[in-house]
Amino acid sequence: MKEKDRLMQGLSDAGCSAEACARIGTLYDEGSYGEMLSQMRRERCERLEEMHETQRRVDRMDYLIRSQEKRIG
Repeated sequence: MKEKDRLMQGLSDAGCSAEACARIGTLYDEGSYGEMLSQMRRERCERLEEMHETQRRVDRMDYLIRSQEKRIG
């Protein structure tokens, strides 16, 4: 498997959209490695924010469960 193919598969596995993968792939092909890394870092930030949002939802569910447990006894 070629390096670019591994990169594209890794981006997809990490949850990047097809559009983001294509954009990063184009930057790779153009040799714009600095911009490619910047785009990859932006994608990472998006994945991290998604994780934080999921954690907030889990925390909210925990709160609701605890409040119902207290109410029920």
